[in-house]
Amino acid sequence: MDKSQKSLFETEPDPWTLDASSEQQVAEIVFADPPHGPFSYRIPATLRAPLAPGQRVQVPLGKGNRGVIGYCLHAGSKSVGSRPLKEVLAVVDPQPLLSPAMLRLAQWMAEYYLCPLGQVLHAVLPAGVRGQAGTREMTFLSVPDDVALKLDQLKLPTKQLDALRILAASPRPLTPPELAAAAKCTLGPISELRKKKLLRAQVQRIQNVEIDIAATPREENLHLNVDQQAALDVIIGALERRQHRAVLMHGVTGSGKTEVYIRAIDEVIRFGRQAIVLVPEISLTPQTKQRFSSRFGSVAVLHSHLSDAERHWHWQRIARGEVQVVIGARSAVFAPTPQLGLIVIDEEHDHSFKQGESPRYHARDVAQRRALAENVPLVLGSATPALESWQAAQRGEFLLIDMPTRVSNRPLPDVATIDLRTEFQDRRSRGAISRPLHLAMEHALREDGQVILLLNRRGFSTHIQCPSCGYVANCPHCSIALTHHREGDKIVCHYCDHQERAPAKCPDCKFDGIRYSGLGTERLEAEVKSRFANVPVLRMDSDTMQKPGSHEQALAKFRAGEIKILLGTQMIAKGLDFPNVTLVGVVNADTSLHFPDFRAAERTFQLVTQVAGRTGRGDKGGRVLVQTFSPEHFAIQAALKHDYALFANTELPVRLEHAYPPQTSLVRLIVRGDEESIVEAFAEQTAERFRQALELHQVAHRVLGPAPCPIARLRGKFRFHALISSAHGEPLRQCIAKVAASLQAPAEVQWVLDVDPLDLL
Repeated sequence: MDKSQKSLFETEPDPWTLDASSEQQVAEIVFADPPHGPFSYRIPATLRAPLAPGQRVQVPLGKGNRGVIGYCLHAGSKSVGSRPLKEVLAVVDPQPLLSPAMLRLAQWMAEYYLCPLGQVLHAVLPAGVRGQAGTREMTFLSVPDDVALKLDQLKLPTKQLDALRILAASPRPLTPPELAAAAKCTLGPISELRKKKLLRAQVQRIQNVEIDIAATPREENLHLNVDQQAALDVIIGALERRQHRAVLMHGVTGSGKTEVYIRAIDEVIRFGRQAIVLVPEISLTPQTKQRFSSRFGSVAVLHSHLSDAERHWHWQRIARGEVQVVIGARSAVFAPTPQLGLIVIDEEHDHSFKQGESPRYHARDVAQRRALAENVPLVLGSATPALESWQAAQRGEFLLIDMPTRVSNRPLPDVATIDLRTEFQDRRSRGAISRPLHLAMEHALREDGQVILLLNRRGFSTHIQCPSCGYVANCPHCSIALTHHREGDKIVCHYCDHQERAPAKCPDCKFDGIRYSGLGTERLEAEVKSRFANVPVLRMDSDTMQKPGSHEQALAKFRAGEIKILLGTQMIAKGLDFPNVTLVGVVNADTSLHFPDFRAAERTFQLVTQVAGRTGRGDKGGRVLVQTFSPEHFAIQAALKHDYALFANTELPVRLEHAYPPQTSLVRLIVRGDEESIVEAFAEQTAERFRQALELHQVAHRVLGPAPCPIARLRGKFRFHALISSAHGEPLRQCIAKVAASLQAPAEVQWVLDVDPLDLL
């Protein structure tokens, strides 16, 4: 929120003086960019009929009256003063793009996430919809009734009269080229008829993109076990009663949660309604698409590789009710389903459901609000639920359903740790792969199994230092060390994408023995290929998976058995189902465990548990080896036992002791700018104002900071942050909103509020 978010009366001089005798047709308009509004505009008589809430309009803004696109929130009679209001110039959309229900959801988001409503509406509508991508304007001609009645009395040239009669007899309006072809004439006679006002012309926007949807062979329903049937019965009960119910389906990896989703959606479609299924972006694989497409007649899959025109085409189909199931990542929660019946969030713990830029919404919470407003069930599924969801279930806000066994009673994989402190002392263990892990890989490959190796760090070397003078290769724009990538022989900042050639000598003292150390996926790949020279190896991380379709192609090769060892970052831990994987190795569990974030233990438990779930899904069984310097840590121990309750019951008291979510509500203030002292001063002033407001309203709270962010400088900007927490979420947000509305930041300072932050870097 910034100062432009304040009410109209706080940002500009009063534009009118109230006068009950002066009543006009007025529209309330908000904008995506500052000043956000709302502002009032007079609706001219020519626009009153088509203008409605949810439509976009073009209006003059500012002293220069530049034409700007805004969103109509309300249109109707309003008493205004003697000062004239500016007029709406045009209505952009023939029909509202936003339903009343979606406008109410956006209003809630603006209030909860402390951000401008116009910004929220801009995020709700995809860019392809806003830009009407894949469409073109076409003119359609018809004959007015009064002209048709006197058709035989008209004295016109033969070509014009023939065209007029053909159009009058046509069952539908025709475009000028269609009419010219039917009348066997040029466009000249038709232009003359239009000049004589004997034709009615209507301009319509037509989609010129048509996407072929390949038919998928129909698959039959799978047999449900007792746990699956019990979960399905609960969801169907809520569907039949047409009531909202939030269900947390806690099922171990491989317990068959997806089949429960599918069977529940079957019931939704039987009732003539639609379902939305949210999955992490990385899980939008051909395997996921095929799983749903093979069971339902009409599925729209929304993913980041769609063009704007394709996304707009899908959006229109969804809005017309032609789609039964919408599958997509975070933003699919806004799909314009006219008869919503169910929302499902798979892998609900995944951090990608939280938007990183304003509006910084969490799709899980938005889905919960939408499901409540539209009175439909919400199903959250995960083997490692977010502690926020688990806590809600313990409080009775969510219904908890346990699915503790795998499909067909397959056993969970055996998980063991490898203590890297001991292995470091073993002369036979050198490199990233310890001797026990190497021997386990040899055994798995000898038995014709496949291996997955997880290392959640990209690059070849993560630390570059001169042993002579101490120089360290850091990013010139961020307080982050540069990472060496052997491919291209470059050193890269993974935050701002700054790149340099990898130095052969120290840039400061010219010493030629500069050291490249640390471990990333690129170095791990080189080591694996050196140890297993004749085994096909594939690396999956954001460096190798940049091209559209590369992720799908890689997984297809692994599924077909062309690749025997798959290694990569956390993208390989997300919901993949490969029955022939018999070994999973976590190369270094400590990369996430010792992160400067109160969620570090939770993320480590989730990552190890999720990647462990990629093995043992077939008849061969599976094994997991976790390399760590902290084998005694409770998050590692709980993951070894596949015991979520053990982890939660240990972690939640720690969160309570330190007043961290989910035991409290948290708002993060982030301030950035070019001058460190100015940024720090504004952060301190703002945090103090928040503290004073909370004390004034007697809201129990805690303010941590401000202090430099863990990444203190990013993309050339100095950064400070403060954490404001309270057990009383709504009063906390209300107090912060009031203070934020009156903040006056220096021109060189930018600031943002992040409600329920997941990232503290």
